[in-house]
Amino acid sequence: MATTSARSAAPPPRPPRVTLASIVKRANNAPLRVLLHGVEGVGKTTFGATAPGAIVLGPEDGIPRELGEVPHFPPPEGGWTWPDVVDAVRALATGEHDHKTLVVDTLDWLEPLLWAEVCARAGVTAIEDVGGGYGKGYVAALDGWRGFIAELEQLRRAKGMNIILLAHSVIRSFKNPVGDDYDRFEMKLNAKAAGLWKEWPDAVLFAAHDDVASKDSRTKRVRGVSTGARVVRTVHHAAYDAKNRFGLPEELALSWAAFAGAVETGPATRVAELRASIEELLKEAPERLAKAGAGLLERAGDDPTKLAEAQNWILQKLGDGQQKVA
Repeated sequence: MATTSARSAAPPPRPPRVTLASIVKRANNAPLRVLLHGVEGVGKTTFGATAPGAIVLGPEDGIPRELGEVPHFPPPEGGWTWPDVVDAVRALATGEHDHKTLVVDTLDWLEPLLWAEVCARAGVTAIEDVGGGYGKGYVAALDGWRGFIAELEQLRRAKGMNIILLAHSVIRSFKNPVGDDYDRFEMKLNAKAAGLWKEWPDAVLFAAHDDVASKDSRTKRVRGVSTGARVVRTVHHAAYDAKNRFGLPEELALSWAAFAGAVETGPATRVAELRASIEELLKEAPERLAKAGAGLLERAGDDPTKLAEAQNWILQKLGDGQQKVA
C-alpha cells in the first residue's frame, strides 16, 4: 500500500518540448494560404481553379463552363453537410493524389452547413437559439471554424498543398469609432467568423472590377465607368479588407499567375513602389517636410517596413497641413 508521502510526492518535471534547438526558419516555398473575396461574378472561382493542381470543394455548379473539366468533389447523395466537408479535407490529407491546391468555393457557402451542424448538436433549429440566444450560436460556430482551420493546416503539413479560400463580398455600414460611419465591402460572413478568417491566411485579397468615376463637364453629374479590367487589391483600405505578408504591389491583375509571380518578386517590387510613391509625395510637400521626408527615405534604404512607416508619416503630416489650411 502506497504511503501518504509517496502519494503526495510531486511528479517528476516534464522535459520541455520547445527549446532553442527547435528553432527553424520558414521556407520561402511554404504552401500559400490565400483568401480572396469579391463581388458576384468578378472571377474568384477562375482565380482559384487556375492555380497549380487545383481541386475545388464547393457547389458543383459554381465552376464556370469555360474552364472545362476542373477536378472537384461532387455533392454527396442528399446534398452537402458539414461532416462531408471535413471528410473531403481529411481525404486529401490522408489519401494518395497529385493535387497541389485546395480551393474552398466559398466560405459563405460553408457557413450555413456549419450552422446546421451546430444547431443539430444543440437540438434547435436556428443558430440564434443555440445556448438560449444572445449570440451564443455564433460563438459556438467559431469552434467549428477553428476545427476546420486545424484540418486545413494538417493538409498543408501532410501534402504541402496551397489553400485558397474564396468568399463573396457585400456592402455593409462600418461603425467608425473615430469619425462618421461609412459603407465598405466586407466578407459575406458573420462578423465573428469574418474576423477569424482574416487572421489565418498569408494574404487577404479583394477582387473588384476596375471602375472609375467620370464627371460630366456640362451636367456635373458623376457616374461610374468600368474599364473592363478585373483587379486584386492587396493592402488595407477603408473600403475593403486586404493584407499580405509578401510585400505585394497594392494592385494586381485578377489572375493566379499574376499573384504567384508577384509573390516571387514581391519585396523588390514593393520597395520600388514605395520609394516612387514617397518621392511623388515629397514633390508636393512644403520645403521643411520635403527635407525631413528625404532624410527618412535615405535612412529607410530598401527596408519595406521602414519605407511604409515613412510613407505613413509623410501622409499624416500632409493631411495635418491640409486641415490647418482649411
